Amino acid sequence: MEQSSPQQQAEDQQEILDNWCKELLAKFEISGTPLDSAAILGLAGRAAHGIVRPAAPLTTFIAGFAAGLAAGSGQASDELALRSAIETAREAVAARNG
Repeated sequence: MEQSSPQQQAEDQQEILDNWCKELLAKFEISGTPLDSAAILGLAGRAAHGIVRPAAPLTTFIAGFAAGLAAGSGQASDELALRSAIETAREAVAARNG
């Protein structure tokens, strides 16, 4: 049995994540919503390592909720709202760690 290379495993994982995100966005009837999975996962990693591990999903949820409120109220486009929320959360984690 042939083993996958680390690069192939990473590509397979990314494909699974991309497909899952598309499926979930469709379930919420928001297909086409901009999603920067690398930035979101990066934020989760920073929160997990900079605060405590369980902070990762909470941080990404709160950032996503804030982005949704900003976009839904017309304060910013979907893309700008997401970028801004992720950056604000990153800054909060960094400030917490001095």
